[in-house]
Amino acid sequence: MKKSRELTAIDVKRLAAPGRYRVGVVAGLMLNIKPSGAKSWVLRTMVGSKRKDIGLGGYPEATLAIAVAKARTAKDDITSGIDPVATRQAKKAAIDWTFQACALAYIEIFRPGWKNAKHAQQWENTLAAYVYPMFGAKHVKDVDTADVTGAIGPQWSTKNETLNRVRGRIELVLNWAAAQGYRPKGFNPAQWRGHLDQVLPKPSKVNKRESFKAVPIDDMYVFMDHLANVAGASARCLEFAILTACRSGEARGALWSEIDIQTGIWSIPAIKMKAGRPHRIPLSDAALRLLNTLPRLVNHQGVQVDLVFPGMRGDKPLSDMSLTACMRRMGLSAVPHGFRSTFTDWAAERTSYPAEVREMALAHTIGNKTEAAYRRGDLYDKRRNLMADWAQFLTTPPLPKVGKVTPLRARAT
Repeated sequence: MKKSRELTAIDVKRLAAPGRYRVGVVAGLMLNIKPSGAKSWVLRTMVGSKRKDIGLGGYPEATLAIAVAKARTAKDDITSGIDPVATRQAKKAAIDWTFQACALAYIEIFRPGWKNAKHAQQWENTLAAYVYPMFGAKHVKDVDTADVTGAIGPQWSTKNETLNRVRGRIELVLNWAAAQGYRPKGFNPAQWRGHLDQVLPKPSKVNKRESFKAVPIDDMYVFMDHLANVAGASARCLEFAILTACRSGEARGALWSEIDIQTGIWSIPAIKMKAGRPHRIPLSDAALRLLNTLPRLVNHQGVQVDLVFPGMRGDKPLSDMSLTACMRRMGLSAVPHGFRSTFTDWAAERTSYPAEVREMALAHTIGNKTEAAYRRGDLYDKRRNLMADWAQFLTTPPLPKVGKVTPLRARAT
């Protein structure tokens, strides 16, 4: 019998085509590559009178050396009369997979792939508030429609946005549990289409979320003139956010290393953007003048602080309520995010710029997948003109309103 060539760690790394590849070190040890490119280790061997495939973990988490060690241990167990598959299944069954246990496991598995810690915290907080008290202690295989509606139904109309997210999270956890074999595959009692949409009103019918309060277009010059005379980092940060039409969090987290004063470009990395894509903002002359008036702080070690708008301590950004507090001190009930609405209204009603230029300036995700696939650029040159016009509008006094004009009568001849 011809012995398979032993694969090296480099061989394993280079393999890419879907299929099963014999490792050659331990009889029956193979590397399985799925069409998706995912790699995992499998030991194909006899257990008693039956041939079984024993999973040994995914690659590269489990290296070649780890897979070989696991395969040898499994072989030794089989020789000693131990069935590794049956032992593993018994251990899995011994765990009380309640819904809460599944949810916590799901969060830990997917946490590394989520954009920030806040997302994981929202998962934990909402499930703890609305789900765990209702059926968190129930075995996941027994969770049914009555459990789901009992958790989200009572406040579905008053807290719809939050509870719609909770419903989606329940659905994901139940899908994960089914994939793990902890509950039957198939029907999911938290699915919306074809199930809960027959029990609960549509979110669009009950979601009464109000738009962000904003300063009217025609009041912007007076507001900006007033803001320019307010002292403090919060006022300057708010002014910068308005001039760039960015989100307040993006302005508060702005770094000098992201800004090129010479070219007038602020380059925000993908990790800091809501849509997860890098974003370039053309800085108008007004925005550049504002930046040039700001002090460049130095910390206690003599190192220049990279934050454009540092908080009181200097090593952290302004708090998320600092800009709102600035507006409250000015006697306004509007919120910082509302200025993006004002910008949208101004661009739509007072300019001839296409909607896609406005949406790109706001770093909005393109809803049409086909359009998104074909539009590769970021319309930067058009956006530079748009932001220059926006700054000019904000800093130019409006023309005085003309009173009613009485038409002159033609003189009799």
